[in-house]
Amino acid sequence: MADSQPLLSLDGDPVAAEALLQDVFGIVVDEVIRKGTSASEKCHYSIKKGAAFLGLGTDSVRVVKADERGKMIPEDLERQISLAKAEGAVPFLVSATSGTTVLGAFDPLEAIADVCQHHGLWLHVDAAWGGSVLLSQTHRHLLAGIQRADSVAWNPHKLLSTGLQCSALLLRDTSNLLKRCHGSQASYLFQQDKFYDVALDTGDKVVQCGRRVDCLKLWLMWKAQGEQGLQRRVDQAFALARYLVEELKKREGFELVMEPEFVNVCFWFVPSLRGKKGSPDYSERLSKVAPILKERMVRKGSMMIGYQPHGTRSNFFRMVVANPALTRADVDFLLNELERLGQDL
Repeated sequence: MADSQPLLSLDGDPVAAEALLQDVFGIVVDEVIRKGTSASEKCHYSIKKGAAFLGLGTDSVRVVKADERGKMIPEDLERQISLAKAEGAVPFLVSATSGTTVLGAFDPLEAIADVCQHHGLWLHVDAAWGGSVLLSQTHRHLLAGIQRADSVAWNPHKLLSTGLQCSALLLRDTSNLLKRCHGSQASYLFQQDKFYDVALDTGDKVVQCGRRVDCLKLWLMWKAQGEQGLQRRVDQAFALARYLVEELKKREGFELVMEPEFVNVCFWFVPSLRGKKGSPDYSERLSKVAPILKERMVRKGSMMIGYQPHGTRSNFFRMVVANPALTRADVDFLLNELERLGQDL
């Protein structure tokens, strides 16, 4: 552990317990060499969790600034890499995002790839949410540059609605990297003298051994829907998200957080607060609206929409238009129901 300090004793002390957890999840192996990874400040929480699991420690993750739309700023990535090197760290990976969880932002992959190429860093793209956009001829430009990534994570169970769970890790490497990293050559399970190509045995290539056949779900859907069917599914989601945006603009009680570029439509419900942004308690009052409405819709059982704060922005609703069964009538119901539930706010 860093500085070889002993872990704190709990002794029933909640403060000590919290300090212990911080010690455990902040481990950095200084005795070997400090290594670093960079990710946008709007990236998924799994990046830091992964650093903790690997023993690198969450402090080894350098957070790169994002612009007002939630996109990584390549210039700050360059700055963070230089700072890390100056401090004696060894940057080795940059994690970009195609489709952030809240705003649905797509990082500028071409510019980020240029930085990675210049410094010899591994470029990983978290396209778990936005990767399916590649199936759309109309919208795939959002992932321009993804072909330069060293690895890509993709979750068809999200935008494509493949049965949960269905996740893929795509690698540029063709040297059987996963087996070289994870293989333990357990001969009682992975015999090398089978009558078929043993490269098909994936159990010795991943962290876990037994797992479900995720790819079968995607293959069956692809066979049933076809390439054009999956493209229509993605394009329909974009079209319905645009319909929601235009309907929000027509109603006085709603305000967009920003114009979306994906199917994440973020908005406030501000019927009694419209025109009062200058008041000192505006943010405080606005932050209470979404939790109240969420409780009301759940208790009534009419619908379920997520909300969250984001940076300096008070709680806002995030409607993710991904279900292929949704229609314009459903969108109209959503807005009408919010107005009904919040008529006294």
